[in-house]
Amino acid sequence: MGNGNEEDYNFVFKVVLIGESGVGKTNLLSRFTRNEFSHDSRTTIGVEFSTRTVMLGTAAVKAQIWDTAGLERYRAITSAYYRGAVGALLVFDLTKHQTYAVVERWLKELYDHAEATIVVMLVGNKSDLSQAREVPTEEARMFAENNGLLFLETSALDSTNVELAFETVLKASSERPSIGSDPPSAPYSARSLGKEAEGHTSRGAEC
Repeated sequence: MGNGNEEDYNFVFKVVLIGESGVGKTNLLSRFTRNEFSHDSRTTIGVEFSTRTVMLGTAAVKAQIWDTAGLERYRAITSAYYRGAVGALLVFDLTKHQTYAVVERWLKELYDHAEATIVVMLVGNKSDLSQAREVPTEEARMFAENNGLLFLETSALDSTNVELAFETVLKASSERPSIGSDPPSAPYSARSLGKEAEGHTSRGAEC
């Protein structure tokens, strides 16, 4: 899968990032879309999204990655955040077990609001901090397998598996079978989803 021209694309895939504050959602977003990492952990409240165009086979797909940008601190995420999403990265911090302990609650919230066909990947972030690890790989992998989730460990700091995580979710989303006349798993028209996104401003947020 390669990069495409940002102005030349066929479809838009919306992917949401969820999980506790401070697990690295925003840096995963910025690493994938801009190849940037910020050590500044200040939080800006408000939904943020960034885009990157990639190739899925012969189709140019604009990946629209949405971040809660601190709203999870106040349980203020609404169903609109999940609307139209074909994929989700449920992120926890490998060095903070409490962020892993609540992934089941996040998963329930996701399934309460998202389409049934959404592709979900459990992501253990901050793998570069191996000496501070509190969540064993096999424990998280087993949870993912038992719940039908994809699983990867990543590091937004050194880029480990960041590309692979997003690309795997995007590819799996594109391969989901269509259900009904207007399947949520199908690629969204670039123009229609783009209109929904208008009015949201991309802002800095927590790392």
